[in-house]
Amino acid sequence: MARGGRRLRQTDRVNNGRRYADAVVTAVSRDEVHGFSKPVREQIRLVAGLGVEGDAHLGSTVQHLSRVKRDPTQPNLRQVHLVAAETHDDLGRCGFTVSAGQMGENVTTRGLDLFGLPTGTLLQLGDSAVIEVTGLRNPCFQLDDFQDGLLKALLPRDDDGTVLFRAGIMAVVLEGGGVRPGDPIGVTLPARPHRPLERV
Repeated sequence: MARGGRRLRQTDRVNNGRRYADAVVTAVSRDEVHGFSKPVREQIRLVAGLGVEGDAHLGSTVQHLSRVKRDPTQPNLRQVHLVAAETHDDLGRCGFTVSAGQMGENVTTRGLDLFGLPTGTLLQLGDSAVIEVTGLRNPCFQLDDFQDGLLKALLPRDDDGTVLFRAGIMAVVLEGGGVRPGDPIGVTLPARPHRPLERV
């Protein structure tokens, strides 16, 4: 439970026929070193098959240190981390203060239900970059190191008690290109049946 006894709201599921005219990039972030938060930048460049140019998590195989220790040959399904600005808004209503890049994301979005997207959704960011959604971010204790209670706030439960993972989603880069705040986000859903997002 978050500060003040409130939990984050469960977001609505995506309507397959919906147009995403309002989906937009609000901030971009990267960091050359392994840390928790990432500094906001004027622009980032995505590299096909690798991730964010100049970011510590760039690579075709796993770059998150805990995963490298387990098996450094695993494919990197976490090349790009996205968080919705709406999540920051919800956290603010729960008493936290979180802004773009502070949860380690590369791309902050608005106007798109990230958690309702099925696995394999393609997102076009700006003019040319295309990423494929691979799954949910598996949050860790570093969230509590950043702000006490943040980890639990990002793990609310739905009506049947199932834990919901709300620390963002992960993707791989299919087509490279520059991404900057204000860029529109195009959405292409995969063929049905859709697979819900799982932790990666």
